[in-house]
Amino acid sequence: MADAPQLRPQSLVLAFFGNHVLDEGDLCVYSGSIIDVLGRVGTGEQAVRSTLTRMVNRGLLRRQREGRKMFFGLTPQAARILEDGGQRIWRDGAVNENWDGTWTLLGFSLPESWQRQRHDLRSRLTWSGFGALYSGLWIAPGRADVRGVVSELGLDAHVKVFHAQADEATDIGEMIRESWDLESLAARYVAFDKRWSAGPDAGSRDPVATRLRLVGEWLRIIRTDPRLPVQHLPAEWPARQAQETFRRIAEETAASANGMARELLETAPLRSA
Repeated sequence: MADAPQLRPQSLVLAFFGNHVLDEGDLCVYSGSIIDVLGRVGTGEQAVRSTLTRMVNRGLLRRQREGRKMFFGLTPQAARILEDGGQRIWRDGAVNENWDGTWTLLGFSLPESWQRQRHDLRSRLTWSGFGALYSGLWIAPGRADVRGVVSELGLDAHVKVFHAQADEATDIGEMIRESWDLESLAARYVAFDKRWSAGPDAGSRDPVATRLRLVGEWLRIIRTDPRLPVQHLPAEWPARQAQETFRRIAEETAASANGMARELLETAPLRSA
């Protein structure tokens, strides 16, 4: 796909483990197998090796030596990330039709000199589905739990969180348009659906690579989607059509990709830490 977005190697590694390792129990995978699979979607060997090392250093992967070979397995932290991604992909979905009218409001006030902390908090809030209502007041649909994010950044004393409902005088649609970049989000869904609606590239014989890129691209979109209530979004919101396309191709490639992976991947039991 010539117009496909460039996916970061770490995103592809996580998608790889989510596709072929997470549900298989405590397994680790030979580095050569990972290099082979990611090479099928254009990621070079050196990029894969350096990414695996960084992910070990960040606590996302574990190394395990088997003879002269190095294997990599998931840490509990990485497993939680992948399980959260699986929740978003297969159960929650990209269209929020069950919103109960509740909003999570997060207010913060940081010293002017804390520019790095302010940047880190805003980045994590965006990742967690929040939009900026005002500079120091952020909002997310539903009852978002951000206690872990705030504590991890050491900002408990500077942040206040509330759960509330909007007054009837509030134009929720307008508030959403002001707090989130709906145009960019919609464009990402439209582009995904355009790339994949006709199916994988003509002549593709590699279901492992197809599914890896499919899931990697989809996760890239939905992780930036706050799942705003669909009744307050523009008519014919494109997430629904894009999701139907994603799930259709995911279902079509699941059996062949899993079968091919069992033949390709060299694995070993993951020993207790």
